[in-house]
Amino acid sequence: MAKRGLFVGRFQPFHLGHINAIKDVLREVDELVIVIGSAQYSHNLNDPFTAGERLVMVRKALEEARVDCSRFWVVPVPDVHLHMMWVSAVEGYTPHFDVVYSNEPLTRRLFIEAGYKVKAIRFHERKLYSSTEIRKRMMKGENWKKLVPKSVAIFIEEIDGVNRLRDLNKTDKV
Repeated sequence: MAKRGLFVGRFQPFHLGHINAIKDVLREVDELVIVIGSAQYSHNLNDPFTAGERLVMVRKALEEARVDCSRFWVVPVPDVHLHMMWVSAVEGYTPHFDVVYSNEPLTRRLFIEAGYKVKAIRFHERKLYSSTEIRKRMMKGENWKKLVPKSVAIFIEEIDGVNRLRDLNKTDKV
């Protein structure tokens, strides 16, 4: 049986660090299930993009990077706010997987306790390639486009994502 990995992220937005991490993981597995976590959240400062928008970003970025689409699945998974239930929820939304790739401490712990092998992901300039940093730059009018694949920057412009984030920032201060 082919080995399938699982990679969980919020991808708010999907950036070049994510692409590099996925390429690294695909050197170790035959297929990768990319989980769009916190799928039910959007239109707030930490999660400005919808699950559908994030799915489009991931797909466009992987196509741009010429990653063979037969090697990955992109699956939105909503949060379950009971830690003991979260791994089961992920298993219910996704195809079977053999190994989990994550650096997030809670995600790692929950999958380890569920009996999965969990491997760390090599960070690629973590301070620079950070969705938090990218959203901050968007709000301040600083250069953020160099931190995301070109296709993601174009898509964010198409959906007026920067202005959405700025409007949400105003809403949070009211």
